[in-house]
Amino acid sequence: MPSIGPRCHELRINDEKATWRIIYRIDNDAIVILEVFEKRARQTPQPVIDACKQRLRDYDS
Repeated sequence: MPSIGPRCHELRINDEKATWRIIYRIDNDAIVILEVFEKRARQTPQPVIDACKQRLRDYDS
């Protein structure tokens, strides 16, 4: 997901009742889980994107 940062990806999981998304980043020594949420709209909500960006800033500092 380039809108969040480099090496960020989105995993889609279809459940019986919901569709889930896991946003994560792959580093050399870790996989950083940024957010898990139920996807209800076509676009990822802006508050989710903002929270992921903030978590990456916190993680990298």
